[in-house]
Amino acid sequence: MTRPNGLTITTVNLSAPDPVALARFYQRLLKMEVVEEAPDWVLLRDPAGGVGLAFQTESPYARPNWPAGPGEQQMMAHLEIRVDDLESAVGHATACGASVADFQPQDDVRVCLDPAGHPFCLYL
Repeated sequence: MTRPNGLTITTVNLSAPDPVALARFYQRLLKMEVVEEAPDWVLLRDPAGGVGLAFQTESPYARPNWPAGPGEQQMMAHLEIRVDDLESAVGHATACGASVADFQPQDDVRVCLDPAGHPFCLYL
């Protein structure tokens, strides 16, 4: 596929109060590899290729609310993660340290929260 001006998304960056801890969560969840690490920055890549995930310190960090109400910190982005087996994927995510959000807008999607509160969706 030809992209205009050679533009390619390489990485999605998430802010965190502790980027190393959040990177470890996603490393376990997605089986990605740490390719760069510093106290305030971690970069993960999938050995099979694709878009990477990075984590950087945000100070002060405001945990997003899901769903956000008036005047509450909203999520700025969330990850969509396709799975083969929703129940198994939710079990894996919670074993890695995620929590299942109280509000679930769809039957075939599970909204989970990572340890820093970022919502992510597991879907079939």
